[in-house]
Amino acid sequence: MKKLHPWLNLAYFCISSFFFYAFAFGSPSPDAAALTKFLWFADCVLNFTSYPYQPSGNCLGGNGKVKLWGSISSTLCCRNALNTFSQVLAVRANDTKDGIIFIEQVSWRNCNSPFLSQESVSIQSCGFDNFYSGSSKCSSLSLPQIQGNPFYPQAVELCSNLSSSFEHSCKNCIEAMGQVVGNLLQLLNGQNDDTERTICSLAVVISVAAAYASDSSFGADLFSCMSSLDDYDPGYIRLKRSSAKALLAVFIAIIILILIVVFAKFVTLRKNTSRRKLTKLVPSKDTTTWSGLYRFSKAEIENAIRNNNKRKCLGRGSAGEVYEGILPSGQVVAIKQINKENSSDSFTREVACLSRIRHPNLVSLLGCCIEDDEQYLVLEYCPAGNLAQHLLRKDHVLSWERRVKILRDCALGLRYLHNFIDGCIVHRHIKLTNILLTENLEPKLSDFGLAKMLGMEESKVFTDVRGTIGYLDPEYMSNANLTSASDIYSFGIVALQLLSGQKVIELDLDASEQLIRKAKDVSMGKRPLTDFEDPRLHGNLNRTDFEAILQIAVLCVAKSSRGRPPIDVVFDELEKAWKNTVVDMKMRKEIGPSATPQSRSMEVISV
Repeated sequence: MKKLHPWLNLAYFCISSFFFYAFAFGSPSPDAAALTKFLWFADCVLNFTSYPYQPSGNCLGGNGKVKLWGSISSTLCCRNALNTFSQVLAVRANDTKDGIIFIEQVSWRNCNSPFLSQESVSIQSCGFDNFYSGSSKCSSLSLPQIQGNPFYPQAVELCSNLSSSFEHSCKNCIEAMGQVVGNLLQLLNGQNDDTERTICSLAVVISVAAAYASDSSFGADLFSCMSSLDDYDPGYIRLKRSSAKALLAVFIAIIILILIVVFAKFVTLRKNTSRRKLTKLVPSKDTTTWSGLYRFSKAEIENAIRNNNKRKCLGRGSAGEVYEGILPSGQVVAIKQINKENSSDSFTREVACLSRIRHPNLVSLLGCCIEDDEQYLVLEYCPAGNLAQHLLRKDHVLSWERRVKILRDCALGLRYLHNFIDGCIVHRHIKLTNILLTENLEPKLSDFGLAKMLGMEESKVFTDVRGTIGYLDPEYMSNANLTSASDIYSFGIVALQLLSGQKVIELDLDASEQLIRKAKDVSMGKRPLTDFEDPRLHGNLNRTDFEAILQIAVLCVAKSSRGRPPIDVVFDELEKAWKNTVVDMKMRKEIGPSATPQSRSMEVISV
């Protein structure tokens, strides 16, 4: 048999190899699919290392349709993906020589790897398919070309001042970028093309972000401003997080009410069992336990509250009302009446916790009362009210020395809780209104109705998310994983409020985030220290200690619990600041009243 021509041999080999591959690998194995997927992601030229994608919780309640930034047809889940892409493209355009804003089509469609943790997010599902170079006239523009636009410098200038008067500056920023877009569309004859306008608008936002590409907070402010243009689907109701939580709470309350009606007998038995357990915990009348807890009768409670036939209400909360009471001995106390509709869980928790702990910076429990289906707590009285009231006062201002002392003492009380001998006690409700002040303005942590004790071997526990919006640990809110770091976050918010003098009664989520962003900017040197000082102090403070406390407070409010310091570290830093303050006070006392304006009373400064 004659040998085949070399070219025929080669053709025969290729055809044979093709059929062998087709039959052998016609149905790819999982390993092969994984390899293909890996190679698919490997082609993306964008670097997400410095700006990783943060999964969004917006789609947990339904992935509603929305026009992001007013023109990009997408879904709620894709908002963070758009922000991430815009930031990364801005950095890349700024770093490359040609300054090309959008990348090639093949590379662009292979950039789904950052979103693997959220199945509903991808370039295709988010409607980002056409955001590649060459898809339109605007997509081929480079950063230098847009920077050469006569309206670009003004847009950058107006968009760089978003940290102050956000709503007004955001409106000016959007209008300025709109002028750049309009001018580009006019030059490219694309005024009537919606797709061209969308890509042109995206290119301009990325170009403005590129002006401060290394500053992630600038990008965050810019994209937050752009989200004000989001156009929601008519079938979708836009709710603030606080409103959504309120509706969810109402829904849960209705479900609980139905369950109570259906299982009335079971609930009654459980309540009786709970009371029997509590009766064992609390001694009978006229006796005391090792903790010094006394059980009052309802008549004793009513007589204490109705002193001189008057009832003086000290405050109201979700758990109940607090009244001033006077015992037969003349001792003034605070009597907390638990709401009947409130579960006995809060009452039992507060009695069980406070009866075991004693510390100068924690409110003491003197006794309790359970009678005629009513529950009372008799607590130590703090005549100076709470810390929020003092920040709201117009006639007096807390001095710098007193603020340092309050923070130091609160950290001391929190350290006692976190290092309690039987296990870490997480307060879960640290805020300005729950820090009470004695006659000498000594602080005491109060309201232990949400407190949770972790076992000796536990560092975390999964539980229902409860607390006050603005002070709640964002990590705890997202995964219901409670740790001592949740208290650290709340304490950090309190510290930032004391430093800045921000006068709030209830701190909402937006105000909290703005306060944190401003504190971070000042701590990083992007803004002067005076931007965060309480102006009512008129500079009467030690700026070295102020900066040190600000730095530790910023660490306390880190989004991740792993980035927050333990309470021992927080207390050590505040203890240093307090010792410096004591030395300063002694020096001013020795020099005399003519030293400095700082030599005024440690308690308050008259206004």
